Amino acid sequence: MARTEGNETIIEPDASIATYHSDSRDAYNVKVPRGGRVIQTLEELEQVRRECRKMVTRRAGLSAGAAIIPIPGLDIGTDVSLLMTLLPAINEKFGLTPRQIDALHPNRKKYTMIAISGIGSRVIGSTITRKIVSLLLKRVGFKITAKTALRYVPIVGQAAAAGLSFSAMKVLGNAHIEDCYRVIKEVLAKL
Repeated sequence: MARTEGNETIIEPDASIATYHSDSRDAYNVKVPRGGRVIQTLEELEQVRRECRKMVTRRAGLSAGAAIIPIPGLDIGTDVSLLMTLLPAINEKFGLTPRQIDALHPNRKKYTMIAISGIGSRVIGSTITRKIVSLLLKRVGFKITAKTALRYVPIVGQAAAAGLSFSAMKVLGNAHIEDCYRVIKEVLAKL
């Protein structure tokens, strides 16, 4: 059950969840910033994963479109811009922004932080900066370098650059989704 108080939404698990845990029902009340979510079930987790994959595919399409245009730096600038909005959006859908994590019940927050550190992600639960995005782009550095060179070759090169751009964005986005998925799945297993 959820109720709104000021700018926050209070999510309370139903009685069956509360009685399953040894703590009292009030111990699992979670304050979530408006628009955020706390995933309570594996079904919800799967739904969020599907939504995020669709979002990644749309952004990868935009990246591919920018790769076709032979203007120096446009493709890399577009990728950085897309990732700086995509990664926080994925974090938010999974309830893993810094603000959402801070609002969690202390036990859930502890399990979440342990799961994040276990995965070793620098993106989950942190503010996304250009430096972080640059490090991520270095992971797919070959594809980025190849697409930059290919896009100056008329037609075939531009198509290849678009394909590489699309696949690089999908790889980065889907890897982040899987990291977030693993964190939440691990947290749910401990609750």
